[in-house]
Amino acid sequence: MAADFNWAVGGEAGDGIDSTGKIFAQALSRSGRHVFTSKDFASRIRGGYTAYKVRTSVDKVQSVVDRLDVLIALTPRTIEENLDELHEGSVIIYDGERTTMQNVEIPEGMIGIDVPLKRLAEEAGGAIMRNVVALGAACEVAEFPIENLDSALEKRFGDKGQKLVDNNKEAARAGQSYVAEEYDAEFEYDLETTDEDYVLLNGDEAIGMGAIAAGCRFYSGYPITPATDVMTYLTGRLERYGGHVVQAEDELSAINMALGAARGGARAMTATSGPGIDLMTETFGLVATSETPLVICNVMRSGPSTGMPTKQEQGDLNHMLYGGHGEVPRFVLTPTTVDECFWKTVEAFNLAEKYQLPVYLTADLSMAVTEQTFSPDAFDMDAVEVDRGFVVDDASVEEHLSESGGFQPHELTEDGISPRAFPGTVDGAHMSTGLEHDEQGRRTEDTEMRVEQVDKRNRKVETAKEREDWSPREFGDEDAENLVITWGSNEGALAEALDLLDEDGIDIRVLSVPYVFPRPDLTEDIEAADETIVVECNETGQFANLIERDALVRVDRINKYDGVRFKADELAREIKATLETGTEATQ
Repeated sequence: MAADFNWAVGGEAGDGIDSTGKIFAQALSRSGRHVFTSKDFASRIRGGYTAYKVRTSVDKVQSVVDRLDVLIALTPRTIEENLDELHEGSVIIYDGERTTMQNVEIPEGMIGIDVPLKRLAEEAGGAIMRNVVALGAACEVAEFPIENLDSALEKRFGDKGQKLVDNNKEAARAGQSYVAEEYDAEFEYDLETTDEDYVLLNGDEAIGMGAIAAGCRFYSGYPITPATDVMTYLTGRLERYGGHVVQAEDELSAINMALGAARGGARAMTATSGPGIDLMTETFGLVATSETPLVICNVMRSGPSTGMPTKQEQGDLNHMLYGGHGEVPRFVLTPTTVDECFWKTVEAFNLAEKYQLPVYLTADLSMAVTEQTFSPDAFDMDAVEVDRGFVVDDASVEEHLSESGGFQPHELTEDGISPRAFPGTVDGAHMSTGLEHDEQGRRTEDTEMRVEQVDKRNRKVETAKEREDWSPREFGDEDAENLVITWGSNEGALAEALDLLDEDGIDIRVLSVPYVFPRPDLTEDIEAADETIVVECNETGQFANLIERDALVRVDRINKYDGVRFKADELAREIKATLETGTEATQ
């Protein structure tokens, strides 16, 4: 029996691939199995190849691999697209009664399971359930108790009436029975179940959950792949806590509404992707100069311009570090796992308010759409701490008034952090402007005050460097001579790649960096290593360039920018090749 099980369903956009895959992933997680998913989808509503892949094991899984054990192929192209991952003994489930699949050829060494998906679905109540019939067939092949599918079907269709739920259960059992009766064969798979209880969610959902836990009460956004699920998650949930979700007419409106809410004292947030970040850049400068706490979530995708909206890339780093005219103080947080998306969202809100700065909370497509299982205690709400920073009330506001009696929201302080007064605070009325201003927020062109305000705003970053912990996460062999540094969603693939490299006698120390600005000084770590490799999903090595500038040492690079995430076995091969040749690897 294989250590883990790899399953996929593929077809065209509009064939219900995503919902089918999620139903199976939920069934697996509810049966006490760990799950890690991957999606390949076209940038269109209908047409174009799309797939949903699930890797599952009773042990934790953190990456996809180059292996498929069972494939539900709704189109001939599905087989062609996945041929490199299929192996001898792989099972391909298809509907030979469909016109397009009648002459399909099953590759040599693989097992074809011809199931009349549409016909069985019609007998159960409707052709639309053909994918559920295929799920039932997959359960039989994998010896996965079909009862585990029932709860996932109830969750997916429960709000549409019990009859529809029952029809889908019948359809699943029709697929299971057909395979059992027509294919009297012993398949090599036997999916073990456990009594564990796991939470299944993706990075966008974890960000939304973290925002609620952090006390976010206003979200404005404009739909854009792959950030839309943040808004989808918050809609209907944020309102339960007295908050509001607003779908804006564009990204400019979204960030300006969020800015207004933040000025009003609410914890506010917006989320978008690369093209939206471009449009938000001007207001980003206003957020910084007005010293307004705001969280801007950027879920990266392939660029530039519209690029490939549904493909992976980490190409926005330079923009988040340097975007905007003038010198704009900011923080850039880059969670490296799905569950860390939750905790770094909470941290982003705290940092925004403690230092009165805009914070980029940065994920990427692979992490945003990947669904992964976690123990419920990974999201311990009792451990969430909310720090609203330097806020004055009616009793303390008088300590921060000017000689003329005006409140000073831009007061010059030793650490650069000025007092905040929420609306309604007695004597706390004040104004802010995008123009340079004095301590009370009044416009000024006084040269001395200009220098003092610029220095004050930038001093907050230096204060944060001293007060906060910006350490990277370390794993692998701490005494290894080879060092690998990464950021973003590559951590899971790296963690599993270490096991493969260990089999070849290659020891690796890994530093996974969740902070890009401010970021940890890795100079000593690099100097202690014989060889340092930086892994990231862009062509120019944007993070590697930062590392080289910080440490004044050249590093090797493994760069991938074909729109596909790193896989564990692929990354192990690239690291091994780079160590052997000392040359950079790009894809």
